Amino acid sequence: MKSPPFDYLAPRSVDEALALLREHGDEAKVLAGGQSLIPILALRLAHPAVLIDIGGIETIGEIARNGALTIGAGVTQRRAERSAMVSSACPLLAATLPQIAHPQIRNRGTIGGSVAHADPAAELPAVMLALDAVMTIRGAAGARQVAAADFFRSYLETAIAADELLVEVRLPAVDAPGVGSAFQEISRRHGDFALAGVATQVALDDEGRVRSARIAFCGVAATPVGVDVATAALVGRVLDEATIAEIAQLAAADLDPPSDVHATGAYRKHIAGVLASRTLTVANAAARAALQSGGALE
Repeated sequence: MKSPPFDYLAPRSVDEALALLREHGDEAKVLAGGQSLIPILALRLAHPAVLIDIGGIETIGEIARNGALTIGAGVTQRRAERSAMVSSACPLLAATLPQIAHPQIRNRGTIGGSVAHADPAAELPAVMLALDAVMTIRGAAGARQVAAADFFRSYLETAIAADELLVEVRLPAVDAPGVGSAFQEISRRHGDFALAGVATQVALDDEGRVRSARIAFCGVAATPVGVDVATAALVGRVLDEATIAEIAQLAAADLDPPSDVHATGAYRKHIAGVLASRTLTVANAAARAALQSGGALE
């Protein structure tokens, strides 16, 4: 199918893009990499009169590290995947990016586009939640910061107002030894959206006990889901096989995934628990290896 007709506008700055959003209101849609919007237009599920292409705005296409890791909303997933800065500062994001769709999609799809679209089966929203990312949103009144826990409101709905833009995400950089992370998902075919996926990061103290942990799921609810009860139960413990099994079961216990043509809710809940166990195992091994390389563990 072909998309309905629209006017195409290509602002060169965030201020210009915001002015266009205010001018055109509900008749406008923002285009970044187009990997979500273009299929929606082709299926005529949306009928915008105006497309505002923000792909040419240079100020939202940068990656920087100044304490935290800052990634502009316009940075492509492929560029972030290949970034040495992302790999060293944010191993969980680096491990997740190659699992998103296919290289052709990542060549065009942007970090901000995936986060702003907020598909609950997508990988990046869960990673943002697991890492306590902070989103910077610009509007007529200036910039504001929204934590990931408050950013994802409902199905395909975020804290971004109609006249605002997501301009960057800020992620805490790994700046201490003993941090390990993992992302795993199960899909019907390689590159499909996940039936369920889990992003996990753990930090160990010098004795190999958990000092902090984060687990977040995708594909199991209308938004990405964090599990604070399970991660709180991890603190101070050594991640042996029995503990990992206990925490994985606790993490999945309150999930109530939907059923659809691809999988039942019960199956999604089961594999969410399995993936939680696997990612905890991998993250713990990575964290212990990091400690051993620094001489903290024998």
